Amino acid sequence: MNSTPQIIAVSNRKGGTGKTTASVNFAAELAALGRRVLLVDLDSQGHCAIGLGIKAVTDIQQTVHNLFVAPDAEIHQAILKSSFTNLSLLPADQLFEHGSGLRDVQLLSQALKAKEIADQFDVVILDTPPSLDVLLLNALHAANWVLVPYVPHQLSYEGMRQLVRVLFKVMSGANTDLKILGFLPMMVTQHICQHRIITGEVSRQFGANRVLPGIRSDIRLAEAFAVGKPVRHYAPRCRGAFDFAALAVSLNSALQ
Repeated sequence: MNSTPQIIAVSNRKGGTGKTTASVNFAAELAALGRRVLLVDLDSQGHCAIGLGIKAVTDIQQTVHNLFVAPDAEIHQAILKSSFTNLSLLPADQLFEHGSGLRDVQLLSQALKAKEIADQFDVVILDTPPSLDVLLLNALHAANWVLVPYVPHQLSYEGMRQLVRVLFKVMSGANTDLKILGFLPMMVTQHICQHRIITGEVSRQFGANRVLPGIRSDIRLAEAFAVGKPVRHYAPRCRGAFDFAALAVSLNSALQ
């Protein structure tokens, strides 16, 4: 294992593309493979806590967003262990206003280098907001990898193209170690022509080797959030659980 954790930003400029679903379930699958995983919720909606069955945090002293109010905050003190083996959460502050706070894009990168985090975790997954603000930029400056979930329709595709423009700017400047882990189709239904067309466009523009096997449409993914569990712990034999398990196995070696 690496002495420092691999950091993955899960991002798309378009909302509703399955970022939190991907973040929670990918984190759970890596944890099931034995990786010690920290899920960081940068989106003030706080939905990662819901997906892990953790009560939403309203104390600003116990969230990742405190870092953007007090840069000397020791965010490792806010980490919560979930009820799932190897999986912890650094929760969001639901009252944090996006666009507010300190403007330093290196705050998160510096905070994640703390010994208390490096010693405890192999992988850090950052669930990012869709807005182009200091939170997203902090995630991209901190990350080694970017995983881009998208729903195969035009608006999601446009959000992805907007994100890639930001990515290339960061990758050619302040974070030259940042790499694209892959583009992840979400809520895929193969018989819908538009899904095939958009994924074909993603392959042509960004490279077929970067398009990951998709996560098929499955109501069990929504039901799992409703009961506060990753889908592998709610309905392990459903197609959503199978697809996320396969995704984790295929990407795990890249994260060694």
